[in-house]
Amino acid sequence: MRTVALIASTLLLFACRGEAPAAAQQLDQVELDALIDSLIPSVERASGMTFKERPKAAVRTKEQVRTFLLAKLADELPPERLEGLSAAYRLLGLLPDTLDLGAMFVDLYTEQIAGFYEPDSLTLYAVGGSSPLALRGILSHELVHALQHQYIALDSILDNRDDADRLAAAQAVLEGQATLVMVLTLSPDPDVLANDDTWNLLRGQLSGPAEGLDVFNNAPTVIRTGLVFPYLEGASFVRSFMLQYPGQQPFGSLMPQSTEQILHPDRLTRNDAPIALRFDDDTTGVSFEDTFGEYEMLVLRSVLAGIAAIPTDVPLNWGGDRMRAYRTPDGPALVWYSVWDTQAGATNFADRVAAGLLKLKREGYRTTITELPIGPRAGVQVVIAPEAWARWKDLPRVKIND
Repeated sequence: MRTVALIASTLLLFACRGEAPAAAQQLDQVELDALIDSLIPSVERASGMTFKERPKAAVRTKEQVRTFLLAKLADELPPERLEGLSAAYRLLGLLPDTLDLGAMFVDLYTEQIAGFYEPDSLTLYAVGGSSPLALRGILSHELVHALQHQYIALDSILDNRDDADRLAAAQAVLEGQATLVMVLTLSPDPDVLANDDTWNLLRGQLSGPAEGLDVFNNAPTVIRTGLVFPYLEGASFVRSFMLQYPGQQPFGSLMPQSTEQILHPDRLTRNDAPIALRFDDDTTGVSFEDTFGEYEMLVLRSVLAGIAAIPTDVPLNWGGDRMRAYRTPDGPALVWYSVWDTQAGATNFADRVAAGLLKLKREGYRTTITELPIGPRAGVQVVIAPEAWARWKDLPRVKIND
């Protein structure tokens, strides 16, 4: 979910962990510039990249930043897309019917803001009144984004709204690298990332409840884990990448194309690229269309099983997927296709993940889960729609997008 990733980039989830709230302090431009200048050498050393030019920076009030970010939210998630996305995730049991998703995103935006990098203006913004440690952490993180933008087209990557899973993978690389650099900048131990035990301890700390973020801590699992994913799993991927490809950057041909490749870097090494699917009919009645991806399938599996943990160690053998939500007179309908690397992978998904959807009782609705070939691939079709939906007799189909 692109909007989840956007919100995640505005929340100080890590730098403030364990820190008592500090009294608000004024921050002027001179102080901000001095702090940035002091951080640049550490950021360059930890990232392996050198600034081609010093990034611009500006101080803003929390209210100014809030106004800007809410405008970005409206652009990222216009009402019609919000409607379709909410419908799809409700039908999958990932969001309660009573949740106002737009209002929750606003609450997440305004819960805590310390700073962010804005690609369009090439400017790093810091919020006056942030605690010194929090500000140092967020600036070291956001300086990495300014640095990344000098080497790759950051804005065009983040503006991709066609493939949420691919976008989540790219976001994980960007946020993961920034998180690692932030840890290396703040940690007194230069070997903090080299030791597996230390890294696993750090992962455990980062994955726990975030202090002072009540809205985040009480958000539905799919939202909360979506916020954490680019930081936590992204950092794990970049750490693995740094060990396997010393001196190289995870950009260009080495940038993962799916969350499967983020979770299982060997899939990137052996060029196990995602398979693109496309619906073969028009968009009449469509309110939402996107990919779901392996990571959100794992979240779905946990939610349907009623467990809080999201096990990611064993690959699902996901190949690709595409879903659509439709408006109908009797309520929204969802059609979701997925392809798999093996027939066993398709059967496992149908029997051990999607089958949980059959337990979600919704009056007047029918749910079907069907294994069927999609081109040369093993596939699974999931349909959740009103019994009276006219398209039950002629369900939308997909093809592999060659």
